[in-house]
Parts: sequence; C-alpha cells; structure tokens
Amino acid sequence: MATGILYFLLLVCVLIQWGYAFYYFIPFYLYKPPVADPGQAAWPVSVIIAAHNELTNLKRLLPAVLAQDYPHFEVIVVNDRSTDESGAYLESLEKQYKNFRHLTITNADRPENQKKYALSQGVAQARYEYLLLTDADCMPLSNNWIGSMMAGFTAGVAIVLGYSPYRKKRGFLNHLIRFETLLSAIQYLSFSVKGKAYMGVGRNLAYTKTCFNQNNGFKSHINTLGGDDDLFIRDAAPQHKVNIAITKESQTESIPKSTYQEWVIQKRRHLSVGRYYKLPDKLRIGIFMVSNIFFYLISIFLLFVPDNIILLGILFTLRSIVVYFVYVLLAQKIKEPLSVFLLPVLDLVYFINYLMLGASVLILNKVRWK
Repeated sequence: MATGILYFLLLVCVLIQWGYAFYYFIPFYLYKPPVADPGQAAWPVSVIIAAHNELTNLKRLLPAVLAQDYPHFEVIVVNDRSTDESGAYLESLEKQYKNFRHLTITNADRPENQKKYALSQGVAQARYEYLLLTDADCMPLSNNWIGSMMAGFTAGVAIVLGYSPYRKKRGFLNHLIRFETLLSAIQYLSFSVKGKAYMGVGRNLAYTKTCFNQNNGFKSHINTLGGDDDLFIRDAAPQHKVNIAITKESQTESIPKSTYQEWVIQKRRHLSVGRYYKLPDKLRIGIFMVSNIFFYLISIFLLFVPDNIILLGILFTLRSIVVYFVYVLLAQKIKEPLSVFLLPVLDLVYFINYLMLGASVLILNKVRWK
C-alpha cells in the first residue's frame, strides 16, 4: 500500500515536470524575438556598473565596454567605498574617454543598502533614458553587447532581461555552477515569455529610467540584502512590458566561484531573497523545484524496495528522456555548453544541493554578502 502511494507520487512528479517542459520550456525554445524599431540603433544608453575593490576586474571589463560598437552610449562606474587603486584608474579613464564618468561613494554616506545606493546614484546621474546594468566581474561576449540588449526595447518595452553565463573551467564544481545558472535562466526566461516575469540578473539587465523612477527605485526592498535585480523585477514587471535578449552577442560572461564554500555563500544569499517573491511566483517556482526534489528522493528510496523495480525504471526513463532532451535544446538555444554525459549527475546533485541550501536558509535564517 505504502509502495503504491510512493509510485503514484512519483508519477505525479513526472507529469508535473512534463507539464513545465511543454507549457513553459518548449514555448521558450520556439520563441522568436520581435522585430526591432528601425530607429532603435540611435537610442542612447547609459551603462551603469557598481564596483567595490574591483580594480583588476575593471581593468579587464571597461576597455571592452568602452570599445562597444554602438553610436551613442555613456559608461558610469560607481566606485563604492573602494580601498584599492580603483579611484586613480577611473580618473585616468575619464581623461581618455568623453563618454566615461565615475562617482565615488565613501563610508561617510552611510547608505541603508550599499549596492542599491550605489546603483541608485548611478541612475540619478545617467544622462539617458535607457539604462544597461552589469557587474564589474563580467565581460561582454561581443562588441555588439549594447546593441543586442538595446534590440530588446521594441514597442512599449521597458525592461529587457539578459543572460549571463559563467566562464567554462575545469572541474565538476564549474559544471554544477553553469548547470545551475542554465536551469535558473530556463525558468526566468521561460516564465517571462509566458508573461510571468519575476526576476532578472544584475549581471545583464536593462530598463528605462522612467521605469526605475515609477517603481521608486529599490525603495520597497531597500533593507533586504540583495534583490537589486530580482526584487526590482518583481515590483516593476506587473506595470511594465518585459522582453528578453538571448543571443550570444547579448550575453555577458561572469567569473565563477572557485570553491564550493564561496558558491554556497552566494547561493544562500540568492535563495534568501526568494522569500520576498510574490505568492504566484513562489508557487510556480516551488512546484517545479519540489517535484524534482521529490522525484529523486522517492526514486532513491524505491531502489531499496524490490517490488515493481521495473516500473521505477520505466518512470525514471520516461522522465529523463523528456526533461533532459528539453534541457539540451534550451542550452543550445542560448549557446550554453552542456555536457550530455554529465547531465544526469548534474541534475541529481543540483536538486539535492538545492534542498540542503534551502533548508539551511530556513533553519539558520542568516546570510552574508561576502
């Protein structure tokens, strides 16, 4: 009797994942971006970067941003309480480039939330209506990054969600980080295509100044650690039209964490922000995550039950064929390298890891920035 209930729950998990695959993920795979406005190439944009002790990364990033093939743009770096030589480097760039400016924030400013305050200062100083945000440890994957993101601002669009993969390196941790980033992107981009945008990533995000001001900036979550990207989208998306940009040219590549501990700190921070999502978004994300977690937990338990082991194999195979095939398709669509051979292991480890991280956030209820 108990075994029968477990197999029924396993079937429900499989059906839920199939439902997400066909209702959300396949439409994303079939998605074609709307036609850009012919005069769009002339729309000026302000690129805003907040940086805290990021001299090495700024020396790598800023030349690539300033060399972008786009007719009208400015770059604003908000030097946030840096104690390295960032200030001197930024001053030297101002002398070389007319479209580059930097602001300096000191500890005397005493903001409620350091990064959100820095970004708000950058927005306030921006000359242009269109704003494009990235982080200091990112790198545009093409000289047409600005143009490709700006192409998302078709008629009436106020927010463009971009994709920011992590750099490919050796080691299983890197595979796991990139798979987690892919799976997160599959969700927020797919839901956005369905008109259910709930988050973006500050590593590659664009919106209008009007949208920012009408949303009162980050005011509603100013005391929350993190959320300058996803909680902003939470508030702004219901009132503004959202588009996505997923071409390789529109992407920025980020530097991944090199140790599991560093990555866990980062992911716990991200998960802690999720508690502030709206209930429909929590349910939409939660049902997907829980169905996957329970699928693996039940499957592992049933491995030790000799009854109906063939049925377990059938359900596991049917789920894997559909889900893995969709993941591979979507990885190809956004040009994300994905190891087909490691996919089953990555999928299992990711969801078990998500369960442990989620539990730690709920139990410890304490996160830190760095």
